[in-house]
Amino acid sequence: MADFQTDDLNAATIAAHAGGALDSASGGVVPAMHMATTFARGTDYAPLVGDNTYLRYHNENVRVAETLLCALERAEDALLFPSGMAAVAAVFRTVPNGASVVVQKQIYWGTTQWIRDFCARRQITLIEVEAADLDAFTEACQTHRPALAWVETPSNPWLRIVDIAASAQVTKATGAILVVDSTAATPVLSQPLRHGADIVMHSATKAINGHSDVLAGALATGDPAAPIWQAIKTDRNTAGAVLGPMEAWLLTRGMRTLPLRMERMSANAAVLAQFLNDHPSVEQVMYPGLSDHPGHGVAAAQMTGGFGSLLSFVLRGGGAEALRVAGRLRLFLRATSLGGVESLVEHRHTIEPHTGIPQGLLRLSVGIEDVGDLQDDLGQALG
Repeated sequence: MADFQTDDLNAATIAAHAGGALDSASGGVVPAMHMATTFARGTDYAPLVGDNTYLRYHNENVRVAETLLCALERAEDALLFPSGMAAVAAVFRTVPNGASVVVQKQIYWGTTQWIRDFCARRQITLIEVEAADLDAFTEACQTHRPALAWVETPSNPWLRIVDIAASAQVTKATGAILVVDSTAATPVLSQPLRHGADIVMHSATKAINGHSDVLAGALATGDPAAPIWQAIKTDRNTAGAVLGPMEAWLLTRGMRTLPLRMERMSANAAVLAQFLNDHPSVEQVMYPGLSDHPGHGVAAAQMTGGFGSLLSFVLRGGGAEALRVAGRLRLFLRATSLGGVESLVEHRHTIEPHTGIPQGLLRLSVGIEDVGDLQDDLGQALG
């Protein structure tokens, strides 16, 4: 809708209206689905509609979802990918052979594993550092002058918090591109570009979609003219790492309730984190919304509207007790992933046995259920 201006609107309004993306052809109040893989040209061989030539380059549903994501992220451009890892790979493929990269320790294992393998194949020097420690991050950037610095905040599953603004000052001073994986926060709770990040990445499979039925990834930037962004865009289009129309349409539908879902999920997670923090069977709770979390102050400064739906806790009794508790849960489904409307529990040591994850750690993705029911479920499982 041409007259729908998002600059002075809040996220909930932008999302509910899908960024103004009505179906102009029919007057429908939801965006239409366009399944064509190729588009007609006129007698002069110019495209009949804008830049629509071939699905790999342009698609109306992808464009609608990218425009909505831009509005929520307060970005200038966004690109969708068929998975979060495809978005990660698109960024790292811009790093020249022989360069160096600084990557945060103890982030999502799938990201770490792929980056390690990729850097080894490309003779790229990989420096892994605890980025929540600003001094360590600064020293790594100043010493190695990386082409790229990659951080994840809040991190999965450790819930570490990186100071984005301070990290951006470091990378700008050392010539690095700062990329922030903001999957756990979503554009509703944090907008890294506003704090100085060059690119923000999301596994849109998670809370951005929110219904555990779409695999997608996203990148967004405040500087579409930057060489790295142009390289990523060209690589995506020519290599075919694109999202299909159906997935893009579903992603738009998911984003229309994203602010509402994140509000409820964050509120639920905060209640459960405090409940677990007070429980005698629990040794440690990792949730940035707790006042004693080491990153609470930074999280409060760069996150608005809540601290997210992801939390981890370590049980006294180790792996056997963690598996016992997970097995007794009735409402928390035993499954991987996060950010859906349904609550999930995952024993991370089973999934990542060689990564230093405590055997007693359980990760919760808190959904939109009644928080009293979720607390009762945890209570009976803990015994």
